[in-house]
Amino acid sequence: QVQLVESGGGLVQAGGSLTLSCAASGRTFSRYAMGWFRQAPAKEREFVAAIDWSGSRSYYADSVKGRFTISRDNAKNAVYLQMSSMKPEDTAVYYCAADDSRAVGFSAPFYDYWGQGTQVTVSS
Repeated sequence: QVQLVESGGGLVQAGGSLTLSCAASGRTFSRYAMGWFRQAPAKEREFVAAIDWSGSRSYYADSVKGRFTISRDNAKNAVYLQMSSMKPEDTAVYYCAADDSRAVGFSAPFYDYWGQGTQVTVSS
């Protein structure tokens, strides 16, 4: 079992930056693949970024590639999403997710554990 808690959401102007954090409980965090997803009203949950258990490989949706960076600090049991050059279409609830298979997934059903979500709003 693992518990995930996101933080760092808020209101930011277009072109600005924001960093989200995800704090994880559990002693096996370092073996989990981690992902970030987002969901806007009336839309499906969308893949944003993922990172493998070692932190050596990361993956991004085309919509955020070059603007967002996922990272993890296993010593702190944390994963981060650094967002820059933000656009109004980035507005959504952002969720941290974990899977204990240690493989990277690109769709929501792959992940076993989810945080409660944090709201990100980008104004024009």
